[in-house]
This record gives sequence, C-alpha cells and structure tokens, in this order.
Amino acid sequence: MLELVKAGGWPMIPLLMLTVLALAIIIERAWTLRRSAVVPPRLGREVRTWAAGGKLDPSHIESLRATSPLGALLAAALDVRHRPRDQIRERIEDVGRHLVHRMERYLNSLGTIAAAGPLLGLFGTVVGMIQMFLGILDHGIGDVNQLAGGIGKALVCTATGMIVAIPALMAHRWFRGRIAEYIVDMEHEAMQLLDTIETPPASAQVAPGAHGISPPVSAS
Repeated sequence: MLELVKAGGWPMIPLLMLTVLALAIIIERAWTLRRSAVVPPRLGREVRTWAAGGKLDPSHIESLRATSPLGALLAAALDVRHRPRDQIRERIEDVGRHLVHRMERYLNSLGTIAAAGPLLGLFGTVVGMIQMFLGILDHGIGDVNQLAGGIGKALVCTATGMIVAIPALMAHRWFRGRIAEYIVDMEHEAMQLLDTIETPPASAQVAPGAHGISPPVSAS
C-alpha cells in the first residue's frame, strides 16, 4: 500500500487529505443525523398531549427546544401558539429552513470532495505521464516492461481519486435523502401539533415526559 502511495507521487498528498476529510465528515454526519437525535420517537405525540392539556409554560418550551431539531420546530410553533394559523405556519417554515441548514452542515464539502477526487486523480496521472515521457525524451524508450510499469504507476492517482470520490458521493446522496425524509416527518408532526393547538385544552392530567422535558410542578 505504501509503495502505491509513493508511486503516485506528490499528487497523492491532496488525495490522502481529501480521504481523511471525507471520512471525518461521514462519521460526524452519521452520528449527528441519527433518527433518535433528529426525530425522537413519540416526542410529537408527547408534546401534543401536553399542549392539549394546557401544561406548557416558557421554561417547559425551552427544555423542549433543546432536545432535538424536531423539538426545536415544535417549540417554535408553541412560541406563537396564540397567533393566527398562517402566522404559526410562517414561523414553522422559517425555523424549518434554519434547521435544514444545520442538518446539511458539511454536506457541500462532502459533495465537493466527491467531485474533486476524480479530477485530482486525473491531474496526478497527467503529471506522472508527463514526467515519464520527459524521461523517454532524455533517455530513450529503454525497457518496454519498465515503460508499462511507469504507466501503471501513473494511473495510481486516477484509481485513488475514484476510491475517494465513490464513497463520498454515495454518502452525500444518502445524507441528502435522509434529511429530506426527516423534513417530511417534522412537517407532519408540526401540522399535527398545529391542529392540536387549535382545539380547546383538556382538563386531564398529563404524565411526565420521557424526553428530558418535565411539565411544571405547581407549588403546594
């Protein structure tokens, strides 16, 4: 493996740097975009239950906002729950755009790596071929087997560029699709909460939540 890296020459340095960067982005985004971290299960139903029971106050909403992107979106709707429906929808859309921007963090860089990898690989191959032909110009063709080996070494950069680009491109598309799926789920939960807000509050007692959000306790 080290011999192949040496054979590629100095153009392998940026390719190796892109490999490390792409791997770091993929690991970070895979951890950040876990479903349990973005759209916690049962959180939407739990918040709707609290909203229907009229058990929300500012501190309760702030604790909800810190749980996850879905919690932040639902908290934004609860912040303006006494306003007309169209204004609540505008707030949901505005906050949703900011949340999507946060979820898409580093994905542009990952897409750039996927596009730049093959180009850098081709550049390294061209540099290697130029060096090889300049050597032929100075010393003649010499051994044909040595010439074939030189061509093979020059193609190492192209192969490395593809090895970098293919996983980066696949991960980029996968993360984009996952974020789109989350957006649909979050919009659905927000609309359900909006419908719940417009109904009269129930008088039933609400059980404490399971997502780090506890209804306020009344002083005795």
